[in-house]
Amino acid sequence: MGRVYLTTPLLFQSKILCLSLLYLLTTLPLALYVAFSQTGCLFRTPPPLPKPRLFAYPPSYGEHKYALPTTRSACSSPVPFSEYGTVLQEIRDLCQNSSATAASPRSPVLRYFQGKGDSFAGNFSAKKRMSFFNHTNGDRVEVPCGFLREFPIRESDRSAMEKCDGVVVASAIFGDHDKIRQPKGLGAQTLETVCFFMFVDDATLRGLAAHNILTNINGEVDMIGAWRIVSVSVSELPYDNAAMNGVIPKHLVHRLFPNSMFSVWLDAKLQLTVDPLLLIHSLVVSKDADMAISKHPSNVHTMEEAMATARWKKWADVKSLRVQMETYCEMGLQPWSPRKHPYTTDVPDTALIIRRHGLKSNLFSCLLFNELEAFNPRDQLAFAYVRDFMIPKIDINMFESEVFEHIAMEYRHNLKRHDAGAPASTIKKASSRDIKGSSCEAYLLKMWGESND
Repeated sequence: MGRVYLTTPLLFQSKILCLSLLYLLTTLPLALYVAFSQTGCLFRTPPPLPKPRLFAYPPSYGEHKYALPTTRSACSSPVPFSEYGTVLQEIRDLCQNSSATAASPRSPVLRYFQGKGDSFAGNFSAKKRMSFFNHTNGDRVEVPCGFLREFPIRESDRSAMEKCDGVVVASAIFGDHDKIRQPKGLGAQTLETVCFFMFVDDATLRGLAAHNILTNINGEVDMIGAWRIVSVSVSELPYDNAAMNGVIPKHLVHRLFPNSMFSVWLDAKLQLTVDPLLLIHSLVVSKDADMAISKHPSNVHTMEEAMATARWKKWADVKSLRVQMETYCEMGLQPWSPRKHPYTTDVPDTALIIRRHGLKSNLFSCLLFNELEAFNPRDQLAFAYVRDFMIPKIDINMFESEVFEHIAMEYRHNLKRHDAGAPASTIKKASSRDIKGSSCEAYLLKMWGESND
């Protein structure tokens, strides 16, 4: 028989080549991790080991139905996150220092209208509302800021809200239009540091009860995972429109939680995927800002957003939208231009708002809410008007929309609403009349680049 010779493949005869392959196989996983984790908008330390789920939903609830896809995988302005323990301690120190400062008699405070009114916020004229924009007189002037009518909250919930003296994450579902989703990516001590409150109305409460997912504690506290459920009766709410009732906790969170130093607002269509302490630290504290909010992904000018609102029937009463825009033009609102730097847009995405509670952010929220009551709950339309004219000026970190897509998961609403704020009988189509003579003529010409100014 002939002999069989076994030879080492040429690929492994070179020691240098073998070492090179070993190095490649060792470093490739790390390179892939860095490549995929750092191309996004969030730079942070590796996440901790997976934790038990905050709440186990029954399959019938479908909390993860209708997730909207993320359109971008990377961004030009990534957000660096500090180490969780460092952030936790710094936020706690800031809250303690803020409490001490607020107790000082020299600390500037915002005084609010008290008593009863014809509406929840007083329903003042445009000129009267504008008179509150200049707050240089400090605490000698009272500012209308809602609650001139009752906002129905049971006493046990109100007490818990007043005891929340650090960070609050708040959201609301009215009309059973969304699912309650648990926050993800929470640090080890976040639930002991942050209060999570979800406001719901009767219809939403019935939907939750039908799925048997409310956890009642001592007959007083309804919990679903991290969220404390605060139920309010529709018959006692100040507005007939559910969206208008929803902007009460959205923009007056500093009044509902008077002792909180920071807040994160989430529209109920969102699921938070980053620890709120990290968001506050990176987007507000490290930027020395009063508030952080995402830029709108496409619209830059307020008028563009108003047109989109009418076109997509986000608010069906087009006539009232025209009145609102003409009122703002009469009061001096200008389209966005480089003169408004450091802001690069007049239109935010208000689904997520991060605030440091203080005179400027609280004043901004009050002034904005007054505009919402005067016209409609489309808060993007009044945003630049309040931001540009209020004194003292608020410092807002308007971060890139790509960052927003990396810190929250967005879902479609449960139900498609058959109206957008106006009864079907009163819906009117936009007029095609010429803009000549409109108070917004100069605004539109500047926005279109056709002005000689």
